[in-house]
Amino acid sequence: MRDTIIKIFDVLIWVIGALAAIGGIVGGIIALAQGEVVGLALIVGGILYAVIIMALFFIQIGIYYHTKRTAEAVEKLAGR
Repeated sequence: MRDTIIKIFDVLIWVIGALAAIGGIVGGIIALAQGEVVGLALIVGGILYAVIIMALFFIQIGIYYHTKRTAEAVEKLAGR
């Protein structure tokens, strides 16, 4: 059950990251269409925001997997 939740969370991170990046790009294009140069900053900022948020979530998932591996190794050593 726990692994299923983590796998769903992994997919959800990709979906949220993609939506955030697309939102930043669309917002930047709309701003550029209105003649504002700030649209370039919105495009770059939106993509960077999506990457940073996804990286932070993936760090958390990595901590989960490494903790799980460590616990399994300790259990294996304790069984000897």
